[in-house]
Amino acid sequence: MGDGLVAELVARAQAGGVKLTGEGGLLQQLTKRVLESALECELTDHLGHQPGERAEGGRDNYRNGHRSKTVITESGPVEIAVPRDRAGSFEPQLVKQRQRRVGVVQTGDQAAVAG
Repeated sequence: MGDGLVAELVARAQAGGVKLTGEGGLLQQLTKRVLESALECELTDHLGHQPGERAEGGRDNYRNGHRSKTVITESGPVEIAVPRDRAGSFEPQLVKQRQRRVGVVQTGDQAAVAG
């Protein structure tokens, strides 16, 4: 993320009276947007086509809404919208099913704190 974008986001937060940390703060909002954007990209890769495009080769799996999930992050709990596919074959990797904490990277049988 470029310095200009960060400065713009902080300026918007200050102008709108948004706190940097805590419930509803800028860090929580950014975390939510980053996670949701990454999950959408994962689903696009899984399906093999962009939102609104038709699947090639007669495949009939497509986007099928979202489900709500609350994850615990270093900036507090964040409610995210996890995308779903019609066939139910999409398994997110960034925030895995039943995973409640974000910031932990699964490596084989161990969990290591990312950092």
